[in-house]
Amino acid sequence: MTSAPGKDPAPAPSGTLPAPEIVAILSGTHNDPFSVLGVHAAGETYVARCFIPGAEAVVAETLSGKEIGALERRDDAGFFEGPVSLRKEQPIRYRARNSGGEWIVVDPYSFGPVLGPMDDYYIREGSHLRLFEKMGAHQIWHDGAKGFHFAVWAPNARRVSVVGSFNDWDGRRHVMRLRTDTGIWEIFIPDVPAGAPYKYEILGKDGTLLPLKADPFARRSELRPNTASVTTGEIAQVWEDEAHRQHWEEVDPRRQPISIYEVHAASWQRRDNGEMLTWDELADRLIPYCVDMGFTHIEFLPISEYPYDPSWGYQTTGLYSPTARFGEPEGFARFVNGCHKVGIGVILDWVPAHFPTDEHGLRWFDGTALYEHADPRQGFHPDWNTAIYNFGRDEVVAYLVNNALYWAEKFHVDGLRVDAVASMLYLDYSRQHGEWVPNEYGGNENLDAVRFLQTLNTRLYGIHQGVITLAEESTSWPKVSHPVHAGGLGFGFKWNMGFMHDTLQYLAREPVHRKFHHNDMTFGLLYAFSENFVLPLSHDEVVHGKGSLVAKMAGDDWQKFANLRAYYGFMWGYPGKKLLFMGQEFAQWREWAEDRALDWNLLEYHLHEGMRRLVRDLNGTYRSKPALHARDCEGDGFEWMIADDRENSIFAWLRKAPGEKLVAVVTNFTPVYREHYDVPLPVAGRWKEIVNTDAEIYGGSGKGNGGAVYAEKRSNGETIATITLPPLATLMLEQE
Repeated sequence: MTSAPGKDPAPAPSGTLPAPEIVAILSGTHNDPFSVLGVHAAGETYVARCFIPGAEAVVAETLSGKEIGALERRDDAGFFEGPVSLRKEQPIRYRARNSGGEWIVVDPYSFGPVLGPMDDYYIREGSHLRLFEKMGAHQIWHDGAKGFHFAVWAPNARRVSVVGSFNDWDGRRHVMRLRTDTGIWEIFIPDVPAGAPYKYEILGKDGTLLPLKADPFARRSELRPNTASVTTGEIAQVWEDEAHRQHWEEVDPRRQPISIYEVHAASWQRRDNGEMLTWDELADRLIPYCVDMGFTHIEFLPISEYPYDPSWGYQTTGLYSPTARFGEPEGFARFVNGCHKVGIGVILDWVPAHFPTDEHGLRWFDGTALYEHADPRQGFHPDWNTAIYNFGRDEVVAYLVNNALYWAEKFHVDGLRVDAVASMLYLDYSRQHGEWVPNEYGGNENLDAVRFLQTLNTRLYGIHQGVITLAEESTSWPKVSHPVHAGGLGFGFKWNMGFMHDTLQYLAREPVHRKFHHNDMTFGLLYAFSENFVLPLSHDEVVHGKGSLVAKMAGDDWQKFANLRAYYGFMWGYPGKKLLFMGQEFAQWREWAEDRALDWNLLEYHLHEGMRRLVRDLNGTYRSKPALHARDCEGDGFEWMIADDRENSIFAWLRKAPGEKLVAVVTNFTPVYREHYDVPLPVAGRWKEIVNTDAEIYGGSGKGNGGAVYAEKRSNGETIATITLPPLATLMLEQE
């Protein structure tokens, strides 16, 4: 069991502290100030000691204000001690005076510890699932006083202090208590207000003073370029989302329509003066827009605190803190609540793979490689100039797992999209021979990372049944979205990076050459049901010189738009959940940049507004037709009708779900207008044309089938519909 320093007898029977002890307190080098400061037994009486810089006289009082003794100034720097009239050790306060006036200081060293032996036990075991309520800074009542309790993990530090605006950033004044069993330092500081900036001042084990560190568990942070953590109370949000959460707890998300709008909150829209919107302003604009557009979820690029805007949030220094760019944390809670009230889910990009090397962050946190591997072959990522979490440490795994639980519990987020999973799974990811360390079996699999991801998904799904996890995993690692008990990683979904790569590669080719690359569009169906896939057209495809989606398409401007419309129809009819990055729904021409708003003025032009209308209608069709979504992840929901017409670059398939009307999807990826094209259909009769991406309202040429086609059974036993195929277009036909 952890001892609780701070209640030991004073070193001398008389209660008078030896001078060297005072010097150690005043210099901030005393390794256990709780054994010196506060109230201590001295024989059959009690003595109080305090360090109050600037005080000329100090009187000790009970917390209720009863005077219990005047203390003697032992050092002009502000060290006082003296006997006090108490019957037991208890929290006290001091009335300090100097020529400038009088003030009250409640003695933090007269309070006992807040963390208990059960916390120590679960922390040591690595199974504590409420760390976000124990670590960091929390406003509490403790032994009759209100203040903040601070706790931080720094097992190799010689000394850790809380410094902030409330103590003039003086590391001598609030040196913390070490819990030796866990390496956690803690202190309760009375009267610290909410909204106060703070950091940790740490002496390394060799006595070196380290750069001030932000709180790894901080729940609020200063706005960049400032880097301090900020004290804050619990989220004060009246949640009105019970129906939304209950729905997702009760359904199988694989069989629900999921169409995700991927958003970078800092650049979706901005104020007229170029400033970023607050969460409340985003709620007023973004939520109604997504409702109108028919998206089911908003996925934000990382919103936890990060210092560098061009990192888009992927290099976070405050994993528990919503970034101050958009206001206080309560603003984000209000945003999520607003989304849930209208049935929109919120997914966060989440980055447990690596962290930046900024000096106020996690790297070399206590003077040692604490959160990261000490060996750079395991602990440093050369591509991103970042540190890699040490997934072999129980404390690091607990830090990350608790963070996932924190966002789900405190902010009611609906899902986490886990970034860069491939970089976590492979020890040789982006490394040459000799630059990586094999696992215990000689392989390149990061077994610690595998166990971490399995633990993450087991804990998150076990506690929050309505939350989903999505893996950005670009390799053929097996069973990413299979249950842990079946040997999988336990994710709910996996991004289908192969679909994105193959289809965009195909559409960048001139139509005359596409017949030679027909397999680019059919190959994905060989593995489409091996995982629960999301089809992503993400931010990664519209940055770093890649251009926008419409700019990637082959042909002249008309053909570029027609290609993209046909592609969207193809994708919304293809098995898998959908994801589209902001701006691509109206075919933004310019490549996305994080420092400016999208080009919303383009909606004044028919082709761009037509694209937006198409995406809205595709979402509506996808959501309202179970055949298009209820078997997205299961092979019985798909059947090829035409897979081999490479000469004409035409594809056709059926989407289906038990007891629901069939939907046929037909795509012509050439600019050739084809009349009298035969498509096999399973049922004779009228099939309604529910989507035509070439419709004039979308900016197309207006070719089509007059709203319906008819399938007839022929003498050879086949049921065929002879249809008109517009140029560069996708049709969806529903059985009537």
